[in-house]
Amino acid sequence: MNVEIWSDIACPFCYIGKRKFEQALADFGEEVDVTFKSFQLDPSAPKNSDESMVNVLAKKYNMPIEKAKEMNAQVSAQAEEVGLAYQLENVKVVNTLNAHRLSHLAKAHGKMGEVMEKLLEAHFIDAKHVGKDETLKEIGLSAGLDEQEIDEVLRSDRYQADVEHEQQEGAQIGVQGVPFFVFNRKYAVSGAQPKEAFLQVLEKVKEEEAPAPIQVMKQGDACTDESC
Repeated sequence: MNVEIWSDIACPFCYIGKRKFEQALADFGEEVDVTFKSFQLDPSAPKNSDESMVNVLAKKYNMPIEKAKEMNAQVSAQAEEVGLAYQLENVKVVNTLNAHRLSHLAKAHGKMGEVMEKLLEAHFIDAKHVGKDETLKEIGLSAGLDEQEIDEVLRSDRYQADVEHEQQEGAQIGVQGVPFFVFNRKYAVSGAQPKEAFLQVLEKVKEEEAPAPIQVMKQGDACTDESC
């Protein structure tokens, strides 16, 4: 079974959804091939901004800072339910292109899942600036990626075409927001749904993948053991 997850490092619900999906996988108990797909919620976001998420929310929705803090508190409460201690009051709004490009480098070495987890943790729990090269390099090195190759990626536009392609691919199959989970290119779950919703789809796909039992149309005399 193949599950593709369109997500963005800047999306708080992507990390929450990831945890709920992982809980479903643990209960499912079967091997599933999981692939992360790049999706930028705001490709035009500045690359070197240090503006807080609270300020951006207040400006975007024309609301008081306190109201924006309340919204973040509600999201943090949802994160806490799945064991994630968000620090949204300290999170910076960043352009995630380079973070996605790093994840593609990790994918080339079979470490995309590990690096995506580290990126999300750095952004939402450690409140690190995942738009800055030094943060991305630190994450890449902690996952065992080669230092020289990390530097080459960050100094170039390597994997940018892959990020853009996956964004377009997502749009073509109906991804309008993230997280977006696609199962065998047949079923999809949108958003950070409860664990039970993911488990239901996993079980359905498993059932459809299983070979259909042979139906015996006619039955006559037959041997059923060696004494026949």
